[in-house]
Amino acid sequence: MKDRRILGMRPWFIVLLIIVTAGLSQTSRFRHLVFSWNWTNNYAAYALPNDEYDTTLVRAAIERTAHDVRYDPAYVTISYPGGDVPDTMGVCTDVIIRSYRKIGIDLQKGVHEDMKLNFDAYPKIWGLKRPNTSIDHRRVPNLMTFFRREGAALPISDSSADYRPGDIVAWNLHAGILHIGIVTDRTNESGDRFLIAHNIGAGPELEDCLFDWKIIGHFRYPLKNKVPA
Repeated sequence: MKDRRILGMRPWFIVLLIIVTAGLSQTSRFRHLVFSWNWTNNYAAYALPNDEYDTTLVRAAIERTAHDVRYDPAYVTISYPGGDVPDTMGVCTDVIIRSYRKIGIDLQKGVHEDMKLNFDAYPKIWGLKRPNTSIDHRRVPNLMTFFRREGAALPISDSSADYRPGDIVAWNLHAGILHIGIVTDRTNESGDRFLIAHNIGAGPELEDCLFDWKIIGHFRYPLKNKVPA
């Protein structure tokens, strides 16, 4: 009799389990833990679900593509903090810097403060002997170093699914010429890859160019769920 009661209750238990599981699956934390495991690299849930990226950052990056900006790498002395080159000029890093300021993050200040304390941790490509608030944050190698030191580095992958809206991607175009852009939530025509907001010479643009060059950096900053060491 006892066994029959248990068997009789089993369908109700299954229905209850389905309801509870469905409810939990609507929470971003549950989806994050269950559905975002990367088996190949053994990184736990480093690809965040769509509802966890910073929409303001992505909107800011897309909005940058509406500006008429002349690609101009000239050195310009700017104020600190919150300094910027003239609105009509900029390079690839300025797309990143200006987008982050929309979410209250001043990369000029962040990079400078870290370089003051850890100058030797940053590249010495330009022969500088001390930090320079006008240019340090506008150089791709310095931004990459800052993001890494902030624990924001993610695995480099050949799968487009691993690059989520709000992610920062850095490339080596050729011969050590570096480039950087932001992954947006707009997709290409086939819907299998997100477009990149970047400035590679024609002003800020949205392009399907994730794998056009060799990826040398993948970052999510600030990282809401850090990749385990």
